[in-house]
Amino acid sequence: MRIISLNMNGIRAADRKGFYPWLEQQDADVVCLQETRIQQHQLTEQMLKPNGMHSFFHCAKRPGYSGVAIYSKQKPTRVHVGLDWEPFDNEGRMLRVDFGQTTVISLYLPSGSSKESRQEFKYKCMSKVKAYMDKIAKTRRKVIMCGDWNIAHTEKDLKNWRGNKKNSGFLPEEREWMTSLFAQSTWVDNFRSVYPDEEGGGYTWWSNRGNAFANNTGWRIDYQICTSNIAKKALKTWVFKNKRFSDHAPLIADYAL
Repeated sequence: MRIISLNMNGIRAADRKGFYPWLEQQDADVVCLQETRIQQHQLTEQMLKPNGMHSFFHCAKRPGYSGVAIYSKQKPTRVHVGLDWEPFDNEGRMLRVDFGQTTVISLYLPSGSSKESRQEFKYKCMSKVKAYMDKIAKTRRKVIMCGDWNIAHTEKDLKNWRGNKKNSGFLPEEREWMTSLFAQSTWVDNFRSVYPDEEGGGYTWWSNRGNAFANNTGWRIDYQICTSNIAKKALKTWVFKNKRFSDHAPLIADYAL
């Protein structure tokens, strides 16, 4: 089972950069997208049925903002839209599909970099998501939560960690929250499990300022976080950097499912 996760920074912009021809060559079973920035009525036929895949979109109420989507080869047995918390769901930040006992989620946690009130909202979202993760873990389902978490967990997860200690995305409270997700070994950071000491090769986002991408001055803020019963079935994971569709790069993982 191949799963791809990508923050598109606008689905129409990614489309213009050749995302869909590339996707057709990837043989993905499930594709989780974030920051689609589109409304349902604006979706093209290609966006709705790439290579014949099933598609599901959760668009933000605010036009041109946020939004998540999932493509799948197989028709899901169940689709659930949102976290059932209105402030979060109004921004189109979570979508879940079930395939029997396997669940795949596309998640887009907010950034808190624009102003203090957004950072406070981010903390509330983190709390709600953690409660959801605790609840779903008790069901013993096989769960993969893909997406842009907007947090670099450790110093190995961004190039300029010394200069970002007081910035959203690398704040102590955010990093401690991520540590708490993995504390009981119920949830596993797939990339870090496969590559415990990897630095640089796992970055998934680069600023558009300067020559961040060329210099690999990046952040690892996109994850596939799995319940332990599926993490052990991970075969390989990698970041695709040969072609750029966004300021993020696709995070790809293969599982023996």
